[in-house]
Amino acid sequence: MPITNTLWNVSNSPSKLQLATLDSEAQLEEMIVKQPSILSEHWLLIGQQVQTSHGGFIDLLAIDAESNLVVIELKKDKTPRDVVAQALDYASWVKNLESNDIAEIYDSSRDRLSHTAENLDTCFKDFFGSPLNEDSLNVTHQIVVVASKLDPSTERIVNYLNDLDVAINVLFFEVFQHGSERLLSRTWLADPVETTINANNAPRGDRGTWNGEFYVSFGEGDSRNWDEAQEYGFVSAGGGAWYSRTLQQLQAGDRIWVNIPQRGFVGVGTVKSPAIAASDFHLRNSLTKGHYHKEFDDSENSEYFVEVDWIKTIPLNEAYRETGFFGNQNTVCKPRTKNWNHTVKKLKQHFSVE
Repeated sequence: MPITNTLWNVSNSPSKLQLATLDSEAQLEEMIVKQPSILSEHWLLIGQQVQTSHGGFIDLLAIDAESNLVVIELKKDKTPRDVVAQALDYASWVKNLESNDIAEIYDSSRDRLSHTAENLDTCFKDFFGSPLNEDSLNVTHQIVVVASKLDPSTERIVNYLNDLDVAINVLFFEVFQHGSERLLSRTWLADPVETTINANNAPRGDRGTWNGEFYVSFGEGDSRNWDEAQEYGFVSAGGGAWYSRTLQQLQAGDRIWVNIPQRGFVGVGTVKSPAIAASDFHLRNSLTKGHYHKEFDDSENSEYFVEVDWIKTIPLNEAYRETGFFGNQNTVCKPRTKNWNHTVKKLKQHFSVE
């Protein structure tokens, strides 16, 4: 059934806000360009009105923390069948883009997107805090249809494609009148974290196969402490579903290699059990060197823990990294890149692990 929202003002006499409209779909596109977090705080816009070799123009093109592309197509006045078909057509072009093609797209759109960085590498590092690895660039991609109205046909088509493991989602906006202001609400058809996981885990033929080893990023700092993770046997993430949800990929028996961003790899171990919320973690009260998002008690923002049998760990000051090592900000991923295979090979030697 079509998605709809209803908003009420908070008062002693609450009243329902009336639906309004944008001046045009172009207005929504310009709003997104000026404030990309309307789409996602985890995507960097790199292209606007990108011309394809098929003759069409992709409304917006973004890149995520794993260096994969996001094709963003506004529904505008197209029929459901047309907008989905057009988005799929654009995605078929995007999948073959090489690093130089993507760099050129950034260069040609930089002024329109108000980017100050001279090149994509610098912009990526400024935004995500980690360097852009060419081996990881555009390994896979996802599709997002942006619509001001979501009809049953579009919903059926997108759900069907998702069942076939096509990473496609719909971002549905509604506008409400509140006095002299218009308010914009945002709703995803499917969980965007799940769509991202599906995109990152999907095989891509000649782009490489997964070697069976999981990459884990551990955010050492005020939030969590590596010394405690070693001592008590766990990895964790929290502060939002975007950070914690990928932990759910880990199951008992999986082997993980733990990297601390900007420092290096610090441990390898075997997962003992799936992720659990902090409220269910029996060692929660023993943890004193990090706050582990104790300020949150809701399922969305809570810290989540995965218990680990460590095979070998090293102190933070001995973290190991080399030029060309795989690195990523996603908490857990199953990399399908050549440099992940290279990284694991070197890690096995360094940690003396078969």
